[in-house]
This record gives sequence, structure tokens and C-alpha cells, in this order.
Amino acid sequence: MSKKFYIADTHFGHENVIKFDGRPFVDINDMNTTMRDNWNEVVDKDDVVYILGDFMWKFKDTDYKFVKSLNGRKRLIKGNHDKATHSSKFKRLFEQITDYEKVVDGDITVILCHYPIIAYDGSFRGRNVHLYGHVHTTDEGIMVETFKTLYRDKDHPMRMYNVGCMMPWMDYRPRTLEEILDYHEKSVDKSLV
Repeated sequence: MSKKFYIADTHFGHENVIKFDGRPFVDINDMNTTMRDNWNEVVDKDDVVYILGDFMWKFKDTDYKFVKSLNGRKRLIKGNHDKATHSSKFKRLFEQITDYEKVVDGDITVILCHYPIIAYDGSFRGRNVHLYGHVHTTDEGIMVETFKTLYRDKDHPMRMYNVGCMMPWMDYRPRTLEEILDYHEKSVDKSLV
């Protein structure tokens, strides 16, 4: 049975992101190879991978083979760096490309967007889960976490999680919803979420 996986901000081919995120890679080849191997360790060919934006930097025809080497059926939710979505060759690598998506994973509705949505569908009652990227580990990310804490202090669950590949719970590999929720909702140390 196929599984669903989630990841954001892989930035394949983007040399500057190594320094920006403090990624533990020597160079872009090390990053691309390690992240591809991590991806293929957990994702089978029939699994679905939801990529929540900023997938690849400046897609070139030579990147086609690299993307094809990533296991799974890929669905891209566009981010601000996904400029190649006009390329027919790039489009063929994905089952679909959208700006926003709502999917059901098990018995949970998951709201998918590259950008964090503070008032996402179902946020007030904690019915749904929102996965996002974009903010990396920047001041914007801290602001989102602060808002989530304020909401929780008013007894609203605010089940929204950054699935940027550089986050400690992602460890540069796609993760299932169960893995993401296990880390965040079952963690003893809530200061990490």
C-alpha cells in the first residue's frame, strides 16, 4: 500500500541555501546526492510525495534525470522559487502542480501550502493540520512559532507544522504525517514545536 510523504524547501541545485540554512553539506553535489539518497531510503516508487514549494533552483534540462531519480509520485505545491513551472519538461515530472491543496491522510484533512497560513481551514478547532515551508529557520519562522504559542495559550491547538527539509524533525528527507505528528504532538518538550 502506498504512503503519503511531505517535504518543503529542498532547493535542489541552490548553492547559497547551504550557507543560508547552515546545512551540513560540503557543496551542492554533496547536498543533492545526500538528499536524493535520504529521499529514496524512505519513499517507494508508488508513494506520493507532496513537495510544499521551493523544490529546485533554476531547473535546467540536465536536471530532468536527477528529478526522475527521486522515488515516488511527485506533487508540487508551488513556492516562490519554483520558476520552472512554465517548462513542459519540468511539468512532466509531476502528477500535478498547484498553489494550494487540501488532502485527506488517514482520517485527517491536511492543508498544504508553501506559505504558513495563520487562519487555515479548521485551525480554530484543531480539526485539520496545516503543513507549510518557506520560513526556514528565519525571523519569520520565529514569528509563526510565537503566534502558534499565543493561540495555544488560548486553548486553540493550532496544528500547523513547518516541513522544511532543514528542520530537525525532517532531517533532509520526506516524512509521513504520522512521523510529523508523532514528533510534535507526542513530544514531551513542547518548546521544540
